[in-house]
Amino acid sequence: MKTAFVSTLCKIKWWAVSAVLAPMLSFNVAAQTNPPPLQWNIVWSDEFNGTSIDPTKWTFDLGDNCPQNCNWGNQELEYYTSRTNNAYVANGVLHIVARQESYAGYSFTSARMKTQGRYSTPVYGRFEWRAKLPAGVGMWPALWMLGTNITITTVGWPTCGEIDVVENNGATPTWVQGSLHWGPSNGEINRTAKYNFVSPDSVTNWHTYDLLWSPGSIQFFVDGHLYENDTGLSTPFNAPFFFIMNLAVGGTYVGSPSVAQIEAGTTFPAEMQVDYVRVYEQTAPLAISVAPQSNGNLSLSWPTNIVCHLQVQTNSLVGGNWSDLPGTTSPYVVTPDPNQGAVFYRLASP
Repeated sequence: MKTAFVSTLCKIKWWAVSAVLAPMLSFNVAAQTNPPPLQWNIVWSDEFNGTSIDPTKWTFDLGDNCPQNCNWGNQELEYYTSRTNNAYVANGVLHIVARQESYAGYSFTSARMKTQGRYSTPVYGRFEWRAKLPAGVGMWPALWMLGTNITITTVGWPTCGEIDVVENNGATPTWVQGSLHWGPSNGEINRTAKYNFVSPDSVTNWHTYDLLWSPGSIQFFVDGHLYENDTGLSTPFNAPFFFIMNLAVGGTYVGSPSVAQIEAGTTFPAEMQVDYVRVYEQTAPLAISVAPQSNGNLSLSWPTNIVCHLQVQTNSLVGGNWSDLPGTTSPYVVTPDPNQGAVFYRLASP
């Protein structure tokens, strides 16, 4: 279930626009001399509400990464593709699917999506996933981040920095792990912690995984519960990162099981499902400003750096008859309709 954040309502009485409301609005806007307090708002997100993966936000790593770093440096056993067999959107959810199939010389396929070259995070903020992870021998789901300065020839891993917001060994689905990796290639530094679910809960249920990144500090949360607090951080955790979401099969993290062990201990296809990915920053409040125009119309405006959309409901707040106004941008000009007693506007985010 996706959560919507709703701003303060904006009510407009059409009969009062010219005689009463316009002067009051002018006075109220001018009286706001103190800057509003900052609050957490969504500045980038993917809600996976469409019919396909958005290519303006995501691209794919393909194959086995040979010859540069074969099997992704972890002895993984899958071959990554961009096929809809392995990654697709349906019913408001992203599905990353590991399949048991003979493909390009491998016994398994899966997908590894990333925002590299499409989107870089702000430096500091709050980052949230709502996801459910698969159980099974060899299943290695991960929602994570790499520094945008990573290259093959100059800045490599771990110098670029890595933030594993959540990963799990599917053979033990009662816990998840958050980690940081950085330092020179011959002296990797890492910090890590595990979050244990209370039985009978596990990674196979929906959970929110949050990262709160502040100057010198990174905190990890599961469903709002803080379980890891890393402080005293500097480079590379003071520069932008990009997102990665993948479901690996096998590899060193999950104990390097064999193909036979994985096939015997996992039901295929296996899926990692993601409801949304959201980036929050502290911004001015999500609110509508109203300004009268000389022709009797009203101009509605709102912060353009916040992911939100305008909704409308007429005559009464009773009931849930809010309608989206698709394609509206700030400012949005409203023309009075004398046949309607009142119209209510609000912003919904994301």
